[in-house]
Amino acid sequence: MKHIVIDARIINSTTGRYIERLLTYLEELDTKHRYTILVPTKDLDYWRPSNPRFTVTAADFANYSLDEQIGFRTFLNNLSPDLVHFCMPQQPILYTGNHVTTVHDLTLLKTYSSDKNWLTYHLKQLVGKYVFRRIARTSSHIITPSNYVKEAYAAYARIPLQKITVTYEAADGATAASSPVQLPFDTFLLYVGAQNDYKNIPALAAAHQKLLEVYPKLGLVLVGKKSAMHTKNEQLFRHRGYKNIHYTGFVSDEQLSWLYKHCAAYVFPSLSEGFGLPGLEAMAHGAPVASSEASCLPEVLGDAAVYFDPRDTNDIAQAIRSVIEDASLRRILIKKGFTQAKEYSWERMATQTLAVYKNALKTPKS
Repeated sequence: MKHIVIDARIINSTTGRYIERLLTYLEELDTKHRYTILVPTKDLDYWRPSNPRFTVTAADFANYSLDEQIGFRTFLNNLSPDLVHFCMPQQPILYTGNHVTTVHDLTLLKTYSSDKNWLTYHLKQLVGKYVFRRIARTSSHIITPSNYVKEAYAAYARIPLQKITVTYEAADGATAASSPVQLPFDTFLLYVGAQNDYKNIPALAAAHQKLLEVYPKLGLVLVGKKSAMHTKNEQLFRHRGYKNIHYTGFVSDEQLSWLYKHCAAYVFPSLSEGFGLPGLEAMAHGAPVASSEASCLPEVLGDAAVYFDPRDTNDIAQAIRSVIEDASLRRILIKKGFTQAKEYSWERMATQTLAVYKNALKTPKS
């Protein structure tokens, strides 16, 4: 029996669904190894194992901190693992034990978040560029959520494609459980997620305002925990006199299910994604999707979405309008969306990840 440690310190974040599903299925799939799952103290009860070979342990080391580089390295060495899975690139760069790393995207390396201090962010970016190159060599293997990220990372870090395995994420199917959300309008467009600059929310809002010329009662619903970027965008929209935009803040899974099921269209305006899970979730709930043509989105969403140039507000508005107006197209998108969502499986993702673990345990370094 080998001891595998999974660094799940970001389990309660936008990437947390990936980790939670991975752990849940590993419990069922791996009947051989012992696991220690590392989370912050505040998240000790976020995921509870049902398998006695899985233990959740507190690891309070902040990302991108000196303590992560020194204290966390010592912490890991004291656990004496046979393998560590870092579920994100941030990790002790001098850790010499056998490990694999999941690289979700390269967003940190090529974007700027305008709610951050410019100097601090760019210093962090410089450090990130070094870390991303180093872990490509110190990790026994790299995991990415799409071929787009695989190819981009291999080119950036100058490592062979064979050292990277793609483990697609998945969308859970729609359930009967849903809870209505009180909205100030009946017909609405939906976006779910963070509002960092690369998410391109101002362009979506501008396209929505163009659509109000034809559909004056059409709403735009923006779902997600309030952040500095949410506040910044709210202020921008207020300054521009934008109408019919509604922020829900955090919503429950049941409320999110209702929003997916009742929106006129789910719109994905992002300039960069590693996988794009909300678009797939929308499809699983029967929402027609209009999506950016950028990065991995066409790879993941296939022919089940209408695509637009995310930098062209008119193109965004036209794509959305086609989904709203063309009943035949709408039916086709919904049907194809259900099919596309079923192409992905969390269990398959976990099975592929377990295979990576087994290979890494056989051949620790490459």
